[in-house]
Amino acid sequence: MQKLICITLLFFSFSTFAQKKIIFLGDSLTEGYGVDKDQAYPHLIQIKLDKKKAGEYKVINGGVSGSTTASGLSRMRWFMKSKPYLIVLALGANDGLRGVKVSESKKNLETVIKMAQDNGIKIILCEMHLPTNYGKEYRKNFNQMYKDISQKYKVDIIPFMLAGVGGVKEMNISDGIHPNVEGHKVVADNVFKFLEKQL
Repeated sequence: MQKLICITLLFFSFSTFAQKKIIFLGDSLTEGYGVDKDQAYPHLIQIKLDKKKAGEYKVINGGVSGSTTASGLSRMRWFMKSKPYLIVLALGANDGLRGVKVSESKKNLETVIKMAQDNGIKIILCEMHLPTNYGKEYRKNFNQMYKDISQKYKVDIIPFMLAGVGGVKEMNISDGIHPNVEGHKVVADNVFKFLEKQL
């Protein structure tokens, strides 16, 4: 009996250890600003994965409010130590809101992607959009940046993770920017459609 228990424990320990890590490297949208952690879209995606993949994957929420592509790059170096299976890169919105040069943001995103690819890590890029009150030329270059990076590095891109949420009052908290509980459910669905293709 004791031998059976030991074998069972070893099996579950190995299963947990062997889980493939999926890291969501993002900002407040990923962190879940304004909602509980277990209501943010990365956790909802974990639930979807558990239903379909029976514990094969472990989601890590690497979202930090206010994060830019530059700070994301420094965190990426730390996350690399855990040897992730896949990175969902959802950064750039704060760069745009702060008017960071597109060339700087592009350089940081490319460095993260190259770091992942050089280490055999899959990566998905999330395209970010800016409010229409920002300069037309800047918004055009900002949006094009994601498309150019996707083509250059041949990575899947999620055109707009906030589709059905951005600009929809009922889907956001009072600031009109961050998704509420219902909004995160939609974001989870949007992201999972692309994520599932990589698994």
